[in-house]
Amino acid sequence: MVDVQLRIALERGRAWVFATAIDWPGWSRRAKGNEEAAVRALLDHADRYAAIAGGGFGPGEPTVVGVVAGSAAIDFGAPDGPQTWDDEPLTDAELSRHVRLLQGAWAAFDDAVAGSAAQLRKGPRGGGRDRDAIVEHVREAERSYARGIGVRLPPRTPWAQQRTAIVDTLGSGPATAWPSRYFIRRAAWHVLDHAWEIEDKQP
Repeated sequence: MVDVQLRIALERGRAWVFATAIDWPGWSRRAKGNEEAAVRALLDHADRYAAIAGGGFGPGEPTVVGVVAGSAAIDFGAPDGPQTWDDEPLTDAELSRHVRLLQGAWAAFDDAVAGSAAQLRKGPRGGGRDRDAIVEHVREAERSYARGIGVRLPPRTPWAQQRTAIVDTLGSGPATAWPSRYFIRRAAWHVLDHAWEIEDKQP
């Protein structure tokens, strides 16, 4: 259990700020305006994230440990690339815990998809994907991310096979291009972000 402090890293765009819990992969939210708003958005999702993290969830006192200027990706809606905190090595026990949290995010996504209507509520201007398009997007984005740790799979690889390849590679040694810490937090953020999107857009 990580319960000494909740280490938060901030990435600033021109209009938006991402707040990421370094030790809790997938727990990353953004807000428009300033760093305080981003931290509040992160903390507002603590209960929701606790359902993924399970009984070992003990985030502790929030402490901002890093602030960087991000790229246009922040304003587009995604965290930026690897940062200095991603170079922090993971012990074997920490890696196992991070992988379990990624698997928890996958399970939450699968549950959201299984309980979802095929058509989701659209935005005020009619934008947004329906359920099956989100599934395709998340699977293929994750396949693309996986190249950062040396996993190369053909398009539309069955998701169970893809996930197994990712977990096996994470357990076999250092990443080739992306640190394992970064890959896991990026993949877990993306899958959870869309799981919560599906849940929030039920008709």
